Amino acid sequence: MLPIFLRSDRKSMRIMAIDYGDSRTGIACCDRNELISTPYPQIYEKGIHKVVDAVVNRIEELKPELIVIGLPKNMNGSEGERAEKTRKFGSLLSEKTDLEIVFWDERGTTITATYYMNETNTRGKKRKAILDSASAVVILDNYLQYRKNSLV
Repeated sequence: MLPIFLRSDRKSMRIMAIDYGDSRTGIACCDRNELISTPYPQIYEKGIHKVVDAVVNRIEELKPELIVIGLPKNMNGSEGERAEKTRKFGSLLSEKTDLEIVFWDERGTTITATYYMNETNTRGKKRKAILDSASAVVILDNYLQYRKNSLV
């Protein structure tokens, strides 16, 4: 087994990623060493305020120290209506928690999550039940890779 070296110039922490959606919201969280991203059951709520309340409950349960919210950008990098809704969600969430919130470009995460599900032959109802949380794992893994490769 190869040794794992953690950067000594930054604090490792438990980070939660959120893939916000109108009907389903995916949640993932990593361990304190930022090595393993774990999907958690999706939140099935409609209405931005209900989703915020459900996420706050999940925050109280999982106790993250940072929140990363996937920001759906257009392929050209611009932000549209979906990104605007996501930013509003983040703003409402920040009013209910004192945790730092980071928006992270989520372009391609659903495609990557779908690829992983194809590789594991996850289909039908089971696929629908975990797709958004699998996307949250991809968002979180991308953010963790950024942290490992930068001076954050």
